[in-house]
Amino acid sequence: MTEATRHTPGAPCWVSLMVHGLDATQAFYGELFGWEFSPGPQQLGPYVRALLDGKEIAGIGRLPADRRLPVAWTPYLATDDVNSTAELLRCCGGTVGVGPLDAEDAGRLAIVTDPAGAVFGLWQAAAHRGTAAHGTQGTPVWNELLTAETSSVAKFYQTVFGYELEPVGTPGHDYVTLRLAGRPVAALHGVGATLPRDRGTYWMTYFEVEDPDTTALQVTALGGHVLDPPQESPHGRIATVADPEGAVFTVVRSNG
Repeated sequence: MTEATRHTPGAPCWVSLMVHGLDATQAFYGELFGWEFSPGPQQLGPYVRALLDGKEIAGIGRLPADRRLPVAWTPYLATDDVNSTAELLRCCGGTVGVGPLDAEDAGRLAIVTDPAGAVFGLWQAAAHRGTAAHGTQGTPVWNELLTAETSSVAKFYQTVFGYELEPVGTPGHDYVTLRLAGRPVAALHGVGATLPRDRGTYWMTYFEVEDPDTTALQVTALGGHVLDPPQESPHGRIATVADPEGAVFTVVRSNG
């Protein structure tokens, strides 16, 4: 594990989940990933940070009782200036839903959507740099935008964050890797008509696990659901699952 350092602007630096049942959600992920929890900034309501060996991994907050928003894992992309990034995002067809606002001394954030409607966050780090451990059980290792086709949003992400776009050359496979300084940091995945109509374009977070098959069984035992059973993929062995409130995520045993 490595300590969190300042992330390159545009790189995913944190993931957060807003739910109705904060205590029950902590119990689910605590059992599944071995997370422990400590209080975090409370600007948007009750909020905790998940820890592994004392290192911050992810955030979970409670939705206001009157808000019927989708329960979903949300990646945050690093920026050195959240105000200017939010303004550029607006100019490129995106929407700013929350903020920019300060999260106590942790940093400054905004919750935004891309032109296709996918929700993600912007994070300007201060005291809180982001995810502080990588590549071990229970840590986020990849983020992928699932959309009908990549061409409609690729230019947006390239313009706002300066990504280098690397299309996968396989015929019939609409997949674009997003790179910063030559390093892959995320991807756009066009899935055509298989994109769920009830949720539209969305970001998928991948969490590293030692055994996706065992983890999928644990998800079911803890009250969640397996959406796509364990299978081999270019990333490694994966399974797509949902927690008891319906937040979808993928577990992966990465290649190598």
